[in-house]
Amino acid sequence: MLPELHTSIPGPRSLSLAARLHRAESRNVTFTSPEWPIFWERAHGVNVWDADGNRYLDLTSAFGVASLGHGATAAAMTAQAAQLVHAMGDVHPTEAKAELCEQLAALTYERWQRGPAKVILGNSGSDAVEAALKTALLHTGKPGIIVFRGGYHGLGLGALAAGGLPFFQAPFRPQLADLAVVLPFPASLADLNRALLEKNIGAILVEPLQGRGGCVLPPPDFLPMLRAFCDTHGLLLIADEILTGFHRTGPLFACDHTGTIPDLICLGKALTGGFPLSACVGPAHIMDAWPETHGEALHTSTFLGHPVGCAMALASIKAHADPAVGIAVREKSARLTSALRRITHHEIRGMGLMLGIALVKADGQPDTERAISIIQRALRAGIIMLADGPASHILSFLPPFTIADEELDYVVEWLGREL
Repeated sequence: MLPELHTSIPGPRSLSLAARLHRAESRNVTFTSPEWPIFWERAHGVNVWDADGNRYLDLTSAFGVASLGHGATAAAMTAQAAQLVHAMGDVHPTEAKAELCEQLAALTYERWQRGPAKVILGNSGSDAVEAALKTALLHTGKPGIIVFRGGYHGLGLGALAAGGLPFFQAPFRPQLADLAVVLPFPASLADLNRALLEKNIGAILVEPLQGRGGCVLPPPDFLPMLRAFCDTHGLLLIADEILTGFHRTGPLFACDHTGTIPDLICLGKALTGGFPLSACVGPAHIMDAWPETHGEALHTSTFLGHPVGCAMALASIKAHADPAVGIAVREKSARLTSALRRITHHEIRGMGLMLGIALVKADGQPDTERAISIIQRALRAGIIMLADGPASHILSFLPPFTIADEELDYVVEWLGREL
């Protein structure tokens, strides 16, 4: 459904809630101003309703989580919650945890014909990345990693040490392990060889398509080059598909575009459609670098393998098994890309339904102010958008796959008047 606005944006209730939150929450978390934010009250499909009754089109999928549409896995959530809300994930788990691990193995290394696979579940993208980094150290014995400028892998201290966005790292640099060599994205073979001389490298961590870094798509030979380099030097290739996974770029995983099979893959966001659950998946011969547990796990958490999250993930995986999902992403991507090219001369980045418009000034510098202004005006037009990139100048398009043609047309028509 198209936007339906009843009040000023944000409305009086959202403004009141913003004031309450500002008083009670750490001031570094939620940005508040007279124009921001709205407070979500309910959502369905592509639509979000705020606390004042305004209806919006969500072009963010709530950070890429609601790829199948808001509420797509709600029935699985309520059914599981009615039976069992919480178990003891690494002590007394549920059948759903076992089934989810089996399904994730089947979707990845068994589908890629790389033999049996094993899984470490987590609660966030950071958890999955940190599990992968720990696995790489146990398997290779080498603590160093190669990462890329603009890379974003979460904000836990371990994941943050492997990031490529200095803004998030700078205040905490004294607490961060010095384990990463940060290279350009994409890097050259010479860059990679130089990194081997700087640290005792055991792994390369990469997003097949950078999200927070600005919707940056490397050339098609980049991931295969990383794969070959890792094979030559005995390194592990870790693919962070937390945002790109589950058809966001067209195929099930973004690494499928080039047939590049990583040694470890990190998944999250759209995995459940709305519950904090993530996974690090790898072939059994790599994952078995972890010692057998004798009752005390080295890597676990209170909510590991949460039954509600596992039920939602299983429902999501079942939905993604339908070939129509990938077809819809490709068709809508082609429609949106073509429409955007008609209304702007600015660079259009990305693939699938992970696209961005890079706004730059006449001198080629990022036009951050304009991007932020457009996002604020979009909200008043009933469109929820975000900006990506280190300079926040990339208008991001990450809609649910269920977005209708008329809804895409509405967004493009409005944007055409603003650009």
